[in-house]
Amino acid sequence: MASANMKDIKRRIKSVESTMQITKAMGLVASSKLRRAKEKSEKSESYFEALYDTMREITSENRIFESIFNKKSDNVLIIVIAGDRGLAGGYNSNVLKLAHNRYNELSSSKNVIILPIGKKAVEYFEKRDFKIMAKYSYIAESLDIYDSSSISDKIAEAFIAGKIDRIEMAYTNYVSSLVQQEKCISILPIEDEKMERVNNLTTYEPSTEEVFNMLIPQYISGILYSAIIDSFTAELAARRIAMDNASENALEMINDLSLIYNRARQNTITQEITEIVGGASAQF
Repeated sequence: MASANMKDIKRRIKSVESTMQITKAMGLVASSKLRRAKEKSEKSESYFEALYDTMREITSENRIFESIFNKKSDNVLIIVIAGDRGLAGGYNSNVLKLAHNRYNELSSSKNVIILPIGKKAVEYFEKRDFKIMAKYSYIAESLDIYDSSSISDKIAEAFIAGKIDRIEMAYTNYVSSLVQQEKCISILPIEDEKMERVNNLTTYEPSTEEVFNMLIPQYISGILYSAIIDSFTAELAARRIAMDNASENALEMINDLSLIYNRARQNTITQEITEIVGGASAQF
């Protein structure tokens, strides 16, 4: 009976050791990809900031002009960026919960459409029968500006057609290797009411409105590109943390099982010695 129990413990130790090898490998892969993703994210920041500042400047200088992108009504698009894979701690669940809560806030008075990016986001909203504009999976790791432009063009077309007139986005911001923060931000309309009036002498040709409307697809594309890369970087950081924690837990479990195994083995040896001594004593 004790022998069978020891075999079972030994089998469990080998199983946990195999799992730990997988989690260690996944942690190393995530760490390797994280370095490249951080570099890509840092390079995209300056482009996004320049484009965003230009949009704010145009809006703050010209509060009178009417742009099709500043008209407000009841059609809201929420872009939701999650991962293509799991095993990343609370990375996917946190941003999806944030997006769902925002949807609940808006849907009582507005028509809300979802644009999920990432397999986990697509699966989440498909299963719950949300109204989906378009869906994208497995684009984050190899994303380039042309991919984000393709998505932003569809969004801009929907604006021009009057199908949507407000855009919000739920994504995860990479703060550091240990901190990732899910956020929901407003992309359009430009929140010019919060900005101070700037008297700038900049002249836009052929007109401020046409320049503004021409920049909108690029603006959306820039934000998408930065947010998807930022989210992917956060996903890798979250996965590395999750895999490191899993490896530590596996090691702790192996140590506990080894202790139990050694105790069982010691008890078996003690019992065998006792039986031998008892058998020898019986002969005298």
